[in-house]
Amino acid sequence: MSHLCNPKFHPFIKCSKSFEMLFNNSLNITKNRKVRDTLYQHRRGYAQYLAKSRISHIYPIYKLLDSVLSSHSLTPKNNLSRPNDKPNRHSGKHGYKNFGLLLSGFGLVAALCESPGHTKEKRFLRAAKFGNIPELKKVLSEGVDVNTRHSLGWTALQTAAINAQVDTVKFLLEKGADPNAGDGFVNVYRTALEKGLHSLDVLMKREEEFSDRLNNRASFQGFTALHYAVLADSMACVQALLDAGANPTIENESGYRAVEYARDGEMKEILIKHALKYDEILKRKEAEERRRFPLEQRLKQHIVGQEGPISIVASTIRRKENGWVDEEHPLVFLFLGSSGIGKTELAKQLAAYIHNKPDGFIRLDMSEYQEKHEMAKLIGAPPGYVGHDDGGQLTKLLKKCPNAVVLFDEVDKAHPDVLTVLLQLFDEGRLTDGKGKTIECKDAIFVMTSNLASEEIAEYAMQLRAEAERVLTQRLDKKSDEDQEPEQIEISRNFKDRVVRPILKAHFRRDEFLGRINEIVYFLPFSRSELIRLVSRELEAWAVRAREKHMVDLKWDREVESVLADGYDTHYGARSIKYEVERRVVNQLAAAHERGQLGKGCCVQLKTRWHENGASICLSVRPPGVKDFVDIVDTDNLNLIKKVNSVF
Repeated sequence: MSHLCNPKFHPFIKCSKSFEMLFNNSLNITKNRKVRDTLYQHRRGYAQYLAKSRISHIYPIYKLLDSVLSSHSLTPKNNLSRPNDKPNRHSGKHGYKNFGLLLSGFGLVAALCESPGHTKEKRFLRAAKFGNIPELKKVLSEGVDVNTRHSLGWTALQTAAINAQVDTVKFLLEKGADPNAGDGFVNVYRTALEKGLHSLDVLMKREEEFSDRLNNRASFQGFTALHYAVLADSMACVQALLDAGANPTIENESGYRAVEYARDGEMKEILIKHALKYDEILKRKEAEERRRFPLEQRLKQHIVGQEGPISIVASTIRRKENGWVDEEHPLVFLFLGSSGIGKTELAKQLAAYIHNKPDGFIRLDMSEYQEKHEMAKLIGAPPGYVGHDDGGQLTKLLKKCPNAVVLFDEVDKAHPDVLTVLLQLFDEGRLTDGKGKTIECKDAIFVMTSNLASEEIAEYAMQLRAEAERVLTQRLDKKSDEDQEPEQIEISRNFKDRVVRPILKAHFRRDEFLGRINEIVYFLPFSRSELIRLVSRELEAWAVRAREKHMVDLKWDREVESVLADGYDTHYGARSIKYEVERRVVNQLAAAHERGQLGKGCCVQLKTRWHENGASICLSVRPPGVKDFVDIVDTDNLNLIKKVNSVF
């Protein structure tokens, strides 16, 4: 507030030779337009005046008042000092009036600037900025969270770090402040837009309540207290944060660590040393976590079936994580199988396992690159063409995260010449964009999905599964005491070379492209037990929605799952199960809800009803407080049957 008030007095003070001249001229205040504008504001506010004047120096009000009250008498001119003399009509009473108005204005401005009406959070953040530890203790005793944030995004620890308040930093860390919390403040203009504020208000709050030494246009989103301590060039604050467990490897939203903002010297060496130690500790923790909870188990939590693909992918990733991989070439997978069978989902879960940020997964729908000229969308337009400065869809994302998991979905739909660009990417792990800049991405993992040879793979897998079931039946006939399980179904090398590879070669038309693929992974159709699990997962998801949105409990038995599993279509995979549940179950629930037959707190039981044409799913409802279930008649289907019977 004081920054908004003080600039109004600067030009007036600047043009006055002394304070004595200032108050002598105040009696003729109506003749001085600058003074009049200062006192009466002349229909202009402080913010507008500051924006137009761009004053580089701000004259504090308290200095003006201290100087005037200490060294100058506030008596008017001599012609007003004698009581018998009649004052000038234009300078006497009017002068006293204006002079009083001037002092009143000072009092009002000072009251507004020093108003004590602050909330506990504001007092806490202000105390952190100025290192007032007793005030911090007092506010914390009143119940304020030590990790509370300013309305614009920063924390008290970050405030103390940027202002180099070492004792305050140590005190806040002792009280449990999070040293790895990121700043939510982006920049003045972006934050003002998000918060619905004027950019000048955001600027003043940032400078007064955080720091006035930072670039207003720079982005500070994701900055930790360690980042700010490095910017403040405070070695003591950096050491205190590192001793408290601050992570020196955390990157801000721009992808920079704290060490990258440090000057060459002792601080930079200490940050590099701690970063190496932290990386080593993190690697040991990750290795221990992988031993306790292998990648196969993580993937099986989200993917039904597909034991072979999960095993192949997990083995390859384990090789890479433990350093048993060629570091000069990236990993390249080709997932083959019918639609809706888990190819894309496996790539997503792989990215979620490797990275904890959304930038770690890049998905490109290759059906958008069916023409030759659309290669420019991938790497960027060459110089002189429209969109040259925008960059390519792939190159821009790889610059942000060079070790991302990149999914080329439905790669068989892309133009063959577009795939030529990927040869260099798959071979040497680098890509040159339209601007001529080379992007190194040897640590990236590239996954391509395709429906090529899906029918041949499905037919072959069904034959293998039938053979495995026949062998299992023969074993059961021998009445063995051991538990019998179906044999692992594997695609033979003969089938891969004689059936699948000719189809791939005929489509891609080049052996060098196929030769750069590390693993070709085959996804097989679901077995009967896997279909039951898919139906169960889908019904459980709808049960959660019914409970959360409508307060309705949904129950069913194994027979319902078996009937719904019969709707599986090998051409559409798990999507066919999803659509079957929506058609045969969710549609009835929605119709009953519309008719008012499903109230809050009721329980719905799914039942199977057999008839000549097969089985159907029906609903039974138990209202709250009632013991027995009541069958719901599907009036829509009943009316449809009546109409059909009347026609025939």
